[in-house]
Amino acid sequence: MSVLKKFNPMKLREKYSAKNVTNNYSSFWMDSDWNTRNTSIFDDEEVNTKPKTDVVALAGYRRAISNFVTIVTGESDIKVKFNDGDDSYTDGKTVTIGSKLDDKLFDPSVGLALHEGSHIKLSDFDFLRNLSMNIPKEYVERGFKKGFSENEVIANIKFLLNYVEDRRIDNYVFSTSPGYKGYYHSMYDKYFYSKIIDKAMLSDEHSDETMESYMFRTINLTNKNTNLNVLTGLRDIWKMLDIKNIKRLNSTEDAFNVALNIFVIILSNLPDGTEKVDNETGEVTYERADSNESSDESGNSSSGNESSDESGNSSNSNEPKRLSDEEFKRLKDALSTGDVKRGHSSGSDVVLTPRQKIQLEKAIEKQEKFMSGDIQKKKVTKKEARELKSVEDSGMTYEVVGKDVGWDKKGTKCLVVRKLTRSLIESSGDYETGLSILTPHKYRRWNGTEVGFVEKGIRLGTILGRKLQVRGESRETKWTRLDSGKIDKRLISELGFGNERVFNTSFIDSYSDAFLHISVDASGSMSGDKWTNTMTSVVAICKAASMIQNVDVVVSIRSTHDTGGRGRRSGDKPLILIAYDSRVDKFTKVKNMFAHIRVAGTTPEGLCFEAIIDEIVPTTKDKDSYFLNFSDGMPMFSNDTVSYYNDEALKHTKKMINEMRLKGIKVLSYFIGDSYYNNDDTIKDFKTMYGKDAEYVDVTSVMSISKTMNKKFLSKND
Repeated sequence: MSVLKKFNPMKLREKYSAKNVTNNYSSFWMDSDWNTRNTSIFDDEEVNTKPKTDVVALAGYRRAISNFVTIVTGESDIKVKFNDGDDSYTDGKTVTIGSKLDDKLFDPSVGLALHEGSHIKLSDFDFLRNLSMNIPKEYVERGFKKGFSENEVIANIKFLLNYVEDRRIDNYVFSTSPGYKGYYHSMYDKYFYSKIIDKAMLSDEHSDETMESYMFRTINLTNKNTNLNVLTGLRDIWKMLDIKNIKRLNSTEDAFNVALNIFVIILSNLPDGTEKVDNETGEVTYERADSNESSDESGNSSSGNESSDESGNSSNSNEPKRLSDEEFKRLKDALSTGDVKRGHSSGSDVVLTPRQKIQLEKAIEKQEKFMSGDIQKKKVTKKEARELKSVEDSGMTYEVVGKDVGWDKKGTKCLVVRKLTRSLIESSGDYETGLSILTPHKYRRWNGTEVGFVEKGIRLGTILGRKLQVRGESRETKWTRLDSGKIDKRLISELGFGNERVFNTSFIDSYSDAFLHISVDASGSMSGDKWTNTMTSVVAICKAASMIQNVDVVVSIRSTHDTGGRGRRSGDKPLILIAYDSRVDKFTKVKNMFAHIRVAGTTPEGLCFEAIIDEIVPTTKDKDSYFLNFSDGMPMFSNDTVSYYNDEALKHTKKMINEMRLKGIKVLSYFIGDSYYNNDDTIKDFKTMYGKDAEYVDVTSVMSISKTMNKKFLSKND
């Protein structure tokens, strides 16, 4: 047990992670090559053009970050969105992330999103927006006598508040969600820490009593090389911050009080400004003792009043109070009498070169931007924003399938589209753009007036549906005057007249609910009459089921999607589209959208089944589940990660079908053939995959399948 108590899975993970992996934490939930994918599903690209952004992967990245933010904050209404240039950094409601995919440092991006999300949960943004009104006038007056304007005082106090709030927020996350520490460490390594800062902390840089020096040394108090003796009062600041007990802070106002106290300590160690009197107006002003008439440097260190809000500048606090009047007076008197010691360390052997000093200034600027939330996040273009919306509305994801096939056993990515939308249809095209199985032209005709399989299927389905309506009925049969059962109240009065048979029983005859998943092969070989007749039957079943209440139908279309560009197969992916789900869609979707589905690509078969197998409803006591398959060929697919042919593909497809049967799902499979495919070997292979009850049907008799399914639904003993 003592060993288990000391077990740290994160340490184990770090120990065995690849040494050259920069995203040690994100690599567990992101594919290792997701940031190098070569195209968008919407983009028409030339072979030699720059690869386009894969918006499906990008959408998955945003979704994962959003889930993390929800887990850490416990708030489901905090939105995570890409920077589109219109984001507000002060609303306290939205976390904004960048869309840069070639950064390879995704861990810091995750950490930054968690950091901002935690601030949204814990910070009082109303208090921050009114910060200037919450600062007591005496602090402004003290700063004025040191040569700082009111705006500079506000900026410096806000900067200190940002720092204190960050410490409080970090402590909250580390104590409530320790598993996410790695993301935070990665964030600080990227956006805050640097080697030049480490070296500067050992040198005499920023060791003179100026506001800039105090700010630099204060925000780096947790640096491993910090020296509390380098500035007078720095140790007092450390004690005031009291990082070990930072959890005492319970509100933004508490953190604000600590920031005010630190500001007082800093001012108490700065010399008074040089008094100047305007001879004409008599106005008294003060010039900073370091001869900087404008303390813009100090003021700018907070990098604006609004952007800091999003970076997570608000937070909880506890019960820290401002300096008491007595303490405030003591510090003020000490300054006026010269009793404040201004000495610091006697000097350091570490000296920065001129080039390193330039690097230091840039590093400090980077720290200040992080403190104020002014971090550059790559914007999504308007085109990418539209594509992302289309992808997320349709529920597109990549699912890794086929790990037990191919030469490297790593599997391949299957593109799963969980919702057919109008935007997907509008963005599709006949060749390189959009999903290859969709077309903006109804039945691929320029005029949308032709009557096709949708209209024919609706007519047939209406006839079948009238017969299916009996499934929604129940019939109760009652037997009375029995020796046992439930007492029949109408016969109780006969008990005193020698009748003891006053019991009854009832039997309710009804149909179980049914779930039907129809999977249609949309490979190129299904074109022509095969496709027309098959889809007529599919539409008919959907229409018939829509006329009753206890039959749910899902229609999936499977094919491949060409992401290699210009017909190159190396980037192809299996594709499965959930075109209709009666549990969430109205039948009008079939009527309005099915005519835009066409055939294209090859036959990934079992790979597509694997991608959605967990989403097919199993048979239960109260529900019968069916899987109806339409196909016209053997599994046939390949890309740069998998070769899916012959026996290996047959066995994999059979494995998926067997997994369905283990869930009690009744599998009905039809081979849509013609004279070319009507041979013994083909039928044998087809039965190998789908079982002995798989059937071969001629293309002209496909519509009879809808009538067969009608009988299945009306059978109680199937």
